[in-house]
Amino acid sequence: MTMTPIHVVGGGLAGSEAAWQIAQAGVPVVLHEMRPVRGTDAHQTDKLAELVCSNSFRADDWTGNAVGLLHAEMRALGSIIMSAGDAHQVPAGGALAVDREGFSEAVTARLEAHPLVTIAREEVADLPPAEWDSVILATGPLTSPALSQAILDLTGEGQLSFFDAIAPIVNFESIDMGVAWRQSRYDKEGPGGDAAAYINCPMDKDQYEAFIDALLAGPKSEFKDWEHVPYFDGCLPIEVMAERGRETLRHGPMKPVGLTNAHKPDEKAYAVVQLRQDNALGTLWNMVGFQTKLKHGAQTEIFRMIPGLEKAVFARLGGLHRNTFINSPRLLDRNLRLKAQPRLRFAGQVTGVEGYVESAAVGLLAGRFAAAERLGAPMTPPPVTTALGGLVGHITGGHLEGGKGSFQPMNINYGLLPPMEAPKRDAEGRRLGAKEKTRLKKRAMGERALADLKAWVEAAPALEAAE
Repeated sequence: MTMTPIHVVGGGLAGSEAAWQIAQAGVPVVLHEMRPVRGTDAHQTDKLAELVCSNSFRADDWTGNAVGLLHAEMRALGSIIMSAGDAHQVPAGGALAVDREGFSEAVTARLEAHPLVTIAREEVADLPPAEWDSVILATGPLTSPALSQAILDLTGEGQLSFFDAIAPIVNFESIDMGVAWRQSRYDKEGPGGDAAAYINCPMDKDQYEAFIDALLAGPKSEFKDWEHVPYFDGCLPIEVMAERGRETLRHGPMKPVGLTNAHKPDEKAYAVVQLRQDNALGTLWNMVGFQTKLKHGAQTEIFRMIPGLEKAVFARLGGLHRNTFINSPRLLDRNLRLKAQPRLRFAGQVTGVEGYVESAAVGLLAGRFAAAERLGAPMTPPPVTTALGGLVGHITGGHLEGGKGSFQPMNINYGLLPPMEAPKRDAEGRRLGAKEKTRLKKRAMGERALADLKAWVEAAPALEAAE
């Protein structure tokens, strides 16, 4: 009996990876890509998995970098994106950078040659027809207006979040709590009954003035012509607020009222930067109201001027640019299915992840989930201790709701994984320094992730057997 195919809409990194995983599991798949029938403002070719911006997949070291760990996990699961990337690598130090033309040509050729893959060059401009009983929507940040509207109508959302207004996120363990303190404004309890829901970083007048000077002088990213990004008062970049007057921030997101410095209760701060918990693990904290278009290097330098953040490690830096992503924590289940219509899965950047590798990783999981379901062997998501599991956790439930628009895209980072204690001594009993502790902790988290991923695969071998 002929098996009904799964349909994948979008031939970017996520869609290509999803289609490959489905076909490798022994399930037929139709990959729908609208180029060249309909082009986009960003793409230059009709090749699958075209890299429209950077050619870098970032750091490739699984022992010391979260994206390197994600690379390793994807390789272990037979990723076409990682395989093609490895085959077309160009020199980039410790990073995995690729020859973009050779990379996309290789992905295209392998998918075209697979006997279970059909590539349909056509635009899917509305919700897929009802007879497509299993569909992965992997249309990326440039989802066509017609399909975007169809998704809006189905989900009941007011809009797709088509502009990122992103504030930086800091790893909790890098915040100096000898300077910062926990307190909500006026000690007001939140819904969870916590009157100390924020971390507060105080500034005196000289520190504030120096900070404003740095904001105004810092280099800014310019928008591309096709982004047409407007400013809204609810998500103004902090440097734009500063341009409206030097006191604007002090009467906005940095107002010091209702707060008492626990370390210096008799001193009144001139301004206060607040951070709000961003994930359920409590490992990531969002800089409240600090969306910005400062260039990334400048952000790191300027934000470390803030008392308590001098040694801040940023899980994500700020930004403001065009994007399209859904409110995944509200709309998707743990298998990336749309709750309102479970035949539809989402994958890639549209789910609320940032980066080539992260987008492909979510495509990999969506493909595996869909194939397992078609084969009658539904699977659970990867363990939360893995990089893959951490991404799924973020987009389907790890994020803490903080009001409209609070869910924002995220790169993979160690803050999405359950923390581990850093070793204090080496095998000979020698006390370790801070850098060595961090290095060994990251390695231990990588070892835990790869071991747990292996156990996850062995517990549900249906897909591996099909391959």
